[in-house]
Amino acid sequence: MSPGGLAAVEPISLEGINAIAELQVRVDRKYIVAPTQAAAMVAELPAEVRVLEIDGVREFAYESVYFDTEDFSLYLATARRRRQRYKVRTRVYVDSGTAMLEVKTKGGRGTTVKQRMEYALDDVGHLTTEGRAFVEAAVGRAGAADGLRPTLTTRYRRSTFVNPASGARLTSDTDLSCTDWRGESVSLDQVVLESKSPGGASMFDRWLWAASTRPVRLSKFCTGLAALHPELPANKWHRTLEAHFDRSSLV
Repeated sequence: MSPGGLAAVEPISLEGINAIAELQVRVDRKYIVAPTQAAAMVAELPAEVRVLEIDGVREFAYESVYFDTEDFSLYLATARRRRQRYKVRTRVYVDSGTAMLEVKTKGGRGTTVKQRMEYALDDVGHLTTEGRAFVEAAVGRAGAADGLRPTLTTRYRRSTFVNPASGARLTSDTDLSCTDWRGESVSLDQVVLESKSPGGASMFDRWLWAASTRPVRLSKFCTGLAALHPELPANKWHRTLEAHFDRSSLV
């Protein structure tokens, strides 16, 4: 996202966003667009939309470590659309030097439920005893953390927009790279937009639909892992992989 475009949007603090809605239970829709289209969207945002600003910064570096078993049981549960599936990751907010352990599960009517706890920076590459207990409590099953190991690391830069009236959010992620446990990487030179709303379509979704942009199936963890490991079943993300991920860029 261009700094010039972000500068034209009125700011809001993290406390301000959380006061509107933390959206730990939400409906997500994801889109992949060219940087020029993302910039055009920002230029046309209604005046009431705000952008997250912390200490004068409006674009932040994120680093997430996703955990899975050696036989990819968490990945396969999502690929095969099992009802009881979950993701486990640590997330580092690079600019502030803080980290969280997060568990994402599926709720009713396609909602995503995210639970998280503060986590030590030194521990983001593994699950501590406390972290394992948190995962099992969040999933609601003893042994849910068994065999989990760091499998994929994602890095990107994010800007966050919010509509104060509805609480809907839009995140804009650029410079996405995915690196597996062997050190192999794939990158995406487009912009990942994700709308997050308490229920139905948000103003951000409607703008994108009006611009003939439709949601795509995308999971940074699953799609990134599938791009790096074509031997894994990936029918769910086949169109996204074919349209947007250049496997010849593997490094």
